[in-house]
Amino acid sequence: MKIHPQQLTLSPQHCNPSNKSNVISSTNKEVFTLWMKSLILGGQGCTVYDSNGRVAYRVDNYGTKCCTKVFLMDSHGNVLLTIIRKKFRLLPRWEGYRDEKKKGASWLFQAQKCWKITKKPLECKVLVNLDHDKKSTVLKIKKGTNEFSSCNIVDRLGGKIAEMKRKRSEGGVILGDDVLQLVVEANVDHSLIMGLMLAYSLIHSRI
Repeated sequence: MKIHPQQLTLSPQHCNPSNKSNVISSTNKEVFTLWMKSLILGGQGCTVYDSNGRVAYRVDNYGTKCCTKVFLMDSHGNVLLTIIRKKFRLLPRWEGYRDEKKKGASWLFQAQKCWKITKKPLECKVLVNLDHDKKSTVLKIKKGTNEFSSCNIVDRLGGKIAEMKRKRSEGGVILGDDVLQLVVEANVDHSLIMGLMLAYSLIHSRI
C-alpha cells in the first residue's frame, strides 16, 4: 500500500534575505503526506512526501526519541532547519534555526507548550514567535480532536495557514495514526511549516 497520494512565506519581513534559497512556497495550496517513520532502518524520524509521491523532506535520528536536537533535511540530505530543545522555566522550549545552527545565529521560531486551566479538559497549544517578536504571537498551533494526529496552524487573526489530520485512502478508509496529511495554504514557506510540525511532534514525543 502506498502512503502518499497521486507544495510560509508569510511576508517578506519574516524571511532572512541571506537564506532566500531555503524559502520554498507555492501560489497554490499544497498537500503533503507525513509518514512518522524514518527511511533509515532502526532510526527515529519522519518522511514527508509531496503530492506526486516524491520525498520532499525527511528527518533521520539515529538515537532515541525525545532527543535535544534534530535536523529537517530535503530529499538530498541538505539541512534546511535545525531544531534545538532549550530549558525554559518549567516547560521546555524548542527553537528553530535556518540551515545548520552556527554560533551566534538568531532563531527563526520558538515553540512551547502552553497550558490553560479551564472548566474543560486541559487544552494544549504551541505558541510560536518569529523574528524575536516578543510583543505578539505570530502563529499558534491548535490541536484538534486528537492529541497529536490533528492540528491547525493559524495566524494572529485566527486564519488557517496549514492543517494536519489523519490521512484517508482514495476509498475513504482512515489510515494508521502514523500516516498524516498536511495541507499548506498558498504563499506559505513550506520548510517553516515543516519545522513547526516537527517541533509539535517533538513536544508530543513522537520523534
